[in-house]
Amino acid sequence: MSRFVSQFNTNAIVGEPEVVEDTRRDADDIAAHPAWLRLKSAAIALQPLQIKDGSVPEPADYPTAHSSVDVIVAAIAELAPTFPHDAAYLEALQADFRRWVASDFAVPDFLDSLAAFQPQQQRVDRLRHLVVFPMYTQNGSTDRLVEALLIEVVWPEFVAELEAGDYGNTLFVPIRFLDFTPGYDTNSAVLFPETIAMREVPTFTWGAIFADREAARFRRVVRAASEITKLTLPDDAAALLEDQRLTEETFVMWDLIHDRTHMRGDLPFDPFMIKQRMPFFLYSLEELRCDLTAFRESVRIERTLSAAEPSDLTGTQRAILEHARLVQYAVIFDRIFRFAITGSRVRNYDGLGGQLLFAWMHQHNVLHWTDTRLSIDWDEVPDVVVALSDAINDLYWRSIDRPKVAHWLAAYELITRTVEPHPASAWARGLPDEILTGAPKGYTDAVLDDEFPLSMFFEALSKKMTDVIQSTSGITAHG
Repeated sequence: MSRFVSQFNTNAIVGEPEVVEDTRRDADDIAAHPAWLRLKSAAIALQPLQIKDGSVPEPADYPTAHSSVDVIVAAIAELAPTFPHDAAYLEALQADFRRWVASDFAVPDFLDSLAAFQPQQQRVDRLRHLVVFPMYTQNGSTDRLVEALLIEVVWPEFVAELEAGDYGNTLFVPIRFLDFTPGYDTNSAVLFPETIAMREVPTFTWGAIFADREAARFRRVVRAASEITKLTLPDDAAALLEDQRLTEETFVMWDLIHDRTHMRGDLPFDPFMIKQRMPFFLYSLEELRCDLTAFRESVRIERTLSAAEPSDLTGTQRAILEHARLVQYAVIFDRIFRFAITGSRVRNYDGLGGQLLFAWMHQHNVLHWTDTRLSIDWDEVPDVVVALSDAINDLYWRSIDRPKVAHWLAAYELITRTVEPHPASAWARGLPDEILTGAPKGYTDAVLDDEFPLSMFFEALSKKMTDVIQSTSGITAHG
């Protein structure tokens, strides 16, 4: 058996199902629990009284807000025995709510309860959490309203083995919805601590991604897009459209590798562009780089494990092999069918990443649009997509020897070798000397909101897919 196969840690710790079962109700039971329903209703009643920063500014609303918080605190106390693994958090949460009431509903501060909530320490498949915070929801509400969620962890054994081996990511927590308040009846598929109202910013120790929403959205969009484009799916790719759990696990593997890729590798000094204003296409390349790293690592895993004798593989390694192939389909289909045509055309960095991947595959002759039918040469796809990953990695490697704006220009040139810019683009025509010799702000200001318009293919596809994509807002495993 190859050295790579043996690198997978067969002693990865995973939760015993019977232990988990002892500490939780069934999903339907907990979502129908009277205390949860009271909590959810009280949070919804509280939200219209809050403003953007989470405070309740009108004294006339204090009695109603006080009543809602009383219901929330009592419900948390009643539900706490169902979540013994979160006892410290749920106790601190009640104290934070009481302190908020005592402040006359000033800007909320839930730092203490946030510090006590540590879901990354117990990544056990199907372990449930009650989560209540004043927070905004990415791709949902931008206001820090009190939101409440019931969630459960998605942590299959093969993912535990990957994470314990070459793909360590101690902050990553994949989850699925059980129930939620309106802030999550949106496109939001993440639960991040930085969205929570608090007095100071701590070192964040976890980040959670809703694998069920990602999977359900993927299945609906890809099913419609493949029918519209007459794309014949390979049998294993088609299986993703029929099996929600299989797709969830595939997204967990993808997200695990994607998430750990940020801040790893030969990077520009600040690949996230934190506290910096940069052209949106830099974000496109960073997010695509991480997705293509998940793709290339899945190719590496598949090829390595496929070379081993089947009898040498453990059951977990066979699951890793199966999902490694599926991750490749997921990256390609989600990028070209959903990312490229989702959202507005104003600095849509994920959209551009999907456009770039599609055009790269087309121009490298592994993706074909012939007789109004889409086809893909799957045997040749891995090397072609990895080549795009190599091009982005080389751009990053060279960046440390370049001035910042020269790196921006090089990134733009990489993209425009494949994706056509807008005919009116100042960047495409060549920036004038007053911008080239000026401050970086001039470069960014010269970028059009839709610097890289949709191709004719995507314009046509978008018209047919708009209703499908809009229908995925708020989607979960149950539709």
